[in-house]
Amino acid sequence: MWFNNLSARAIRSGFVNRASIQLRATASLRHVAWLIVGICAAGSSCARESSWEWTTATPESQGLLSDKLDAMWNELRERKTTAFLVIRNDRIVYERYAKGFSRRTPHYTASLAKSLVGGLSLMLAMDDGRMRPDDRADTFVPRWAGTPLKSEITLRHLATHTSGMEDAEADHLSHEQLTDWKGDFWKRLPTPHDPFTISRDVTPVLETPGTNPRYSNPGMAMLSYCLTASLQRAPQTDLRSLLKARIMDPIGVSQKEWSVGYGQTTILDGLPLVVSWGGGEFSPNACARVGSLLLHKGDWHGKQLISRETVQEATQNAGMPNHSGLGWWVNRKSDGTLVWPSVPGDAFWGLGAQGQFLLVVPSLNLIVVRSGGPMTKADDAQSEVGPFIVSPLMQTFAHNTTAPYPPSPVIKRIEWADENTIVRYAPGSDNWPITWGDDDTLYTAYGDGNGFKPFVPKKLSLGFARVKGSPVDIVGENIRSSSGEQKGEGPNGRKASGLLMIDGTLFMWVRNAGNSQLAWSTDHATTWTWADWKFTESFGCPLFLNFGRDYTGARDKFVYIYSPDTNTAYEPADRLVLARVSKERIRDRDAYEFFVRVESNGDVTWSRDIADRGAVFSNPGAVCRSHITYNPALKRYLLVMISHVIDSRFAGGFGVYDAPEPWGPWTTAFYTDAWDVGPGESASFPSKWFAADGRSAWLLFSGNDCFSMRRATFALAQDTNVTSNGVGKVND
Repeated sequence: MWFNNLSARAIRSGFVNRASIQLRATASLRHVAWLIVGICAAGSSCARESSWEWTTATPESQGLLSDKLDAMWNELRERKTTAFLVIRNDRIVYERYAKGFSRRTPHYTASLAKSLVGGLSLMLAMDDGRMRPDDRADTFVPRWAGTPLKSEITLRHLATHTSGMEDAEADHLSHEQLTDWKGDFWKRLPTPHDPFTISRDVTPVLETPGTNPRYSNPGMAMLSYCLTASLQRAPQTDLRSLLKARIMDPIGVSQKEWSVGYGQTTILDGLPLVVSWGGGEFSPNACARVGSLLLHKGDWHGKQLISRETVQEATQNAGMPNHSGLGWWVNRKSDGTLVWPSVPGDAFWGLGAQGQFLLVVPSLNLIVVRSGGPMTKADDAQSEVGPFIVSPLMQTFAHNTTAPYPPSPVIKRIEWADENTIVRYAPGSDNWPITWGDDDTLYTAYGDGNGFKPFVPKKLSLGFARVKGSPVDIVGENIRSSSGEQKGEGPNGRKASGLLMIDGTLFMWVRNAGNSQLAWSTDHATTWTWADWKFTESFGCPLFLNFGRDYTGARDKFVYIYSPDTNTAYEPADRLVLARVSKERIRDRDAYEFFVRVESNGDVTWSRDIADRGAVFSNPGAVCRSHITYNPALKRYLLVMISHVIDSRFAGGFGVYDAPEPWGPWTTAFYTDAWDVGPGESASFPSKWFAADGRSAWLLFSGNDCFSMRRATFALAQDTNVTSNGVGKVND
């Protein structure tokens, strides 16, 4: 299929005719594919340099703060930084350079080359079908066949520093101070004392491959060897020419802005080997363009240079006992926790000695490049970029600082249990709309993950689970459903945005469905039926108003559906809109009515025409994903709305608003622009977890991409000596 698609594209483009494809069909499909790529690279428009150029924007226009970026640069400049480049939403929002440096000035990469050379080359090899991560290295290194330990090494081990191969470093000595094979490794001597021969024949394997993280420059040398061996009879037979033809020329980076392998090539076993563990020079522009290519999943302004699937596989945790992707470092560790908790879990980066750094955060549409000398005396680059780049960078995002509604007359403060008491399950999964079922079980749905342990084998954009017990001792069980489960990353996969059980039937709103679609299950989420209609105007992220168990305690005979007034869940709206439908006719689109306004006498006007919809909650540019639950003891509707500016899974704020009716009037029970932990992309108060007196509850939130729970206590206005939580005055 891959070959057929590639052939068709080449034929349509006029680079090869159908007859030539058919004549070559008797050869290996891989060789034909390489030939087509080679024809494109030889001078056609396939490999022509991109004419696209960066545009610029103010930091504030892209949600960042200039004064904090200036403060970052002032600190970085004092720490020998020669280039600092920040790109958000494909626009350069901040760039500073030391004297003699510019956006297009090459700078040494050190080990950042492991990603820019080794990581990119591996992606291309995977895309071409020349190798897969779990291929054994001895497929490409015949001398390793049958050798204890070395014959067990896979390409995944080499790309993730888990091969067990010893590193060519010792006791914090400089390369000039090293002796024996370790010293020779860095001298780049002629064969047989060259670093590739040393890596292949001399470097010991200290442990069973795949069991422990062990940073290894010789391991990366052997990845380069394997990659080059796979290129035999390909149009480009070395990594330098491969990257030039397939990546650097197409993304518009001139040869003046980059070089690799110390400008040298070592011939060993007939292979033209190029260093990938260091020895590169890349300009900030070159690094940023590579970052942009990967941020957009291999798409360069309409040309798919690397497949989406390959980029995704290479830039997420590779399943080894560290925080490595395939040639790239990733923020999510193998146990699901984060290297940098303030940074989204989809972040990945390349990193070299003295803080040569390319950071990509897809969920923030963010790219950062730093180059220069050592920032501290430490020889651990990650310990440098963390406190001087990553942490302060996350503080440059602007926050809303003012609640949009006045203080609540009922709830004067919400007290949150200590951060250490937060309970988290299902690492790597988010979303979590939830409802209280007829069988006293909570039913929920997760997105972009594998659910509760034991995890489902493949990541789902929409999966189901039931939750039993109380927050301190819950049991989460995944529910498999062939008719309900969906796949696809981020906006490319359908996801549940609202769940509600009524009389034993589970209803679900699904977003990312152009705009949203209803589904229902009569067997507790195992089998789903999909409505034959959708909301195509507004209601891009609909949610249900939840009452008690199996919808007991509902206000009336209606079901209420809210949504930010946008066509997608990925853009903030100016207002929240509301629809209602008889609970007997939820499946019937013609039965829906839309809130228009509250009249001066308190009556509510509804319309069958969605175009007449009005706002039940307004906050220009800041109405985001929400959930609403009724607290029967307090007789208040509680709306939890996440802030938008920063990826709130790991840092950010939210508001809790209350009202006496589903349509308001809303007041503020709690508001923060920076909670002490990330509140997640969505949050709610599950109705089952309200205390009988309504004075406490548990907040379910998707912070850290988990099923996260935190106890909340409501301090009421009727109590004495209660202070408002930052949105009002002291209650005298």
